[in-house]
Amino acid sequence: MEAQYVNKEPSQFPKKSSSLGLWIGGIGFTFLIALLGYLLAKVPVFGNIGQLASAILIAVLYRQFLGYPELLRSGITFSSKKLLRFAIILYGLKLNIDTVLQDGLGLLVRDMGVIIFAILVTIWLARKFKADKNISLLLGIGTGVCGAAAIAAVAPIIKSKDEDTAISVGIIALVGTIFSITYTILRPLLPLSDIEYGTWSGISLHEIAHVALATAPGGQDALAFGLLAKLGRVFLLVPLCFLLMYIMKRKGSRDEGSEAKVEFPWFLIGFIIMSIIGSYVIGETIPVSIEFMNGISQLTTWCLTAAMVGLGLNISLRELHSKALKPLIAMGITSILLSVLAYFIV
Repeated sequence: MEAQYVNKEPSQFPKKSSSLGLWIGGIGFTFLIALLGYLLAKVPVFGNIGQLASAILIAVLYRQFLGYPELLRSGITFSSKKLLRFAIILYGLKLNIDTVLQDGLGLLVRDMGVIIFAILVTIWLARKFKADKNISLLLGIGTGVCGAAAIAAVAPIIKSKDEDTAISVGIIALVGTIFSITYTILRPLLPLSDIEYGTWSGISLHEIAHVALATAPGGQDALAFGLLAKLGRVFLLVPLCFLLMYIMKRKGSRDEGSEAKVEFPWFLIGFIIMSIIGSYVIGETIPVSIEFMNGISQLTTWCLTAAMVGLGLNISLRELHSKALKPLIAMGITSILLSVLAYFIV
């Protein structure tokens, strides 16, 4: 009996090492596609779409033609879940709380109105079009707050499917890019000062990258006020997430007859802590070089891209047309209305 036990024990080690290897391989696979997305974004046509959307596109095409790599599922899931939360935590460094509170209180009120408008109008249009409710809600939040980062943050709270999250991120990246390019074309034709143009872009465009793309041609004032307005929307992501938690618990209580359990988004605490560190510690208590901060920003982008690759591998194109077209139309109309509204409140 003892000999048999000794003989069986070593055979378990290859399985463990194999599982670890496949887990690492799965994570590496998501970063490989993220790298391909980065390279694709260097191509002129895809340059305006960006690394994130390009990587998701490659992941979706891989899934359709080669299937889901089941052996690597554990590592891919780690990227789409854990790395996603890690990226959101690091994203907090982009938010300077002190700047928002001192210089952007007026913008903060307008940002709040923008978020409420975007979410409610998108949901209302989705009902009219009988669009997918989950994707429409994610797109409304992404349009109102801060694009892919907002979608990634609220997805676990509303218990979104991975494929719905990836579809929403892909749509928000595409539409946001189209709008930011349109803004740069319209800029010379609009009777707006650089500051007004930057503010308009900051309170209406979808992501920080889109705001930077649209306002950079307007000069430093346009860029500064655009980013300040956008940071106000990022700042409001945290209270929005807690409000969604409350709504989900209430909804669960009505549906199930008892208080529903909603997983607390602990990564939001990390987001807040990193925001505090970035606002009051780095640069004041602890001197940090610009190169270091740029490195953190790049790490955030790569982790978020790898996470989106993991989500993109869950997308089935057969369901994409039926699920995404109507939410896309609803979000597109909302974005146009939001741009018009923001223009008149600047």
